[in-house]
Amino acid sequence: MHKYILKRILMLIPVLIGVTFLVFFIMALRPGDPAVIILGDGATDEAVAQLRKELSLDDPLIVRYGKYMKDLLRGDMGVSYRNQLDVKEQVLDRFPNTVLLAVTGMVVALLIGIPVGILSAKKQYTLVDRISMVGALIGVSMPNFWFGLVVVMFFSLRLGLLPSSGMGEGFVEMLKSLVLPALTLGTGAAATVTRMTRSSMLEVIRQDYISTARSKGIKESQVTHRHMFKNALIPIITVVGLQFGYLLGGAVLTETVFSWPGLGRFMVEAIKTKDTPVVLGTVIFMSVVFSIVNLVVDILYAFVDPRIKSQYSTGKGVK
Repeated sequence: MHKYILKRILMLIPVLIGVTFLVFFIMALRPGDPAVIILGDGATDEAVAQLRKELSLDDPLIVRYGKYMKDLLRGDMGVSYRNQLDVKEQVLDRFPNTVLLAVTGMVVALLIGIPVGILSAKKQYTLVDRISMVGALIGVSMPNFWFGLVVVMFFSLRLGLLPSSGMGEGFVEMLKSLVLPALTLGTGAAATVTRMTRSSMLEVIRQDYISTARSKGIKESQVTHRHMFKNALIPIITVVGLQFGYLLGGAVLTETVFSWPGLGRFMVEAIKTKDTPVVLGTVIFMSVVFSIVNLVVDILYAFVDPRIKSQYSTGKGVK
């Protein structure tokens, strides 16, 4: 197990280097001068030249990248072009808001996806199954930002029940502000969880031990939860882990639509102003978090299925 975890951590290093390389050069090739964006179109040439010198923007691109990577190895993500504040501190300040939104969205996805997926599998080829699969298809195909605008128009503008943007002050107001963005994020993830739960349950339902359990007179609810669902958990855990990682990184549009003060909105604002240190810091941080989520999912396999734990212990699980 320890060898496997160490290998996954070592595999993260080249991934992060590749991510920083791509983002750095994409931001550099993006039209616009960061110095002009910061100072405004009315700035003098002397002021722009001075700021470019201060930000080392006149250095060759590869030199700037080398300096950034050298600072990054020391834990320094740089300083924002816009407000001259430390990027790492700003990222850490906003990350809890993104985690709160992603966790709440994942809870919504699980509350919808798992029960519907189980019911759909047990009612295969019935009207219930067809309706749930059509709903899942719509959920997968529906863009988050479009669904976000729909729920804002209905619940905020028409009914006036929930706030349409921001993060309210106080616990109650914060919960009200969280409902619509969490529903928006969770709906798409619920569709994926539903489809995977149904598929995994169908494979288990056909096994002989399910028929044996029923022949022993075990209640159907116990058969479903103890025998079917437990043995169908591995694929479900996989898709839930991946979806949670996507929610952490894919909340960009949702946070922008609802003006949620998280990393997604923070990065969008940085892209608009070509604030390279902020964009790089945010992307790197989210890449690390996504990799950690995947690692945790792999470790959870060992707790769900003892056979996988034994493979890790003997080294067979390390490829």
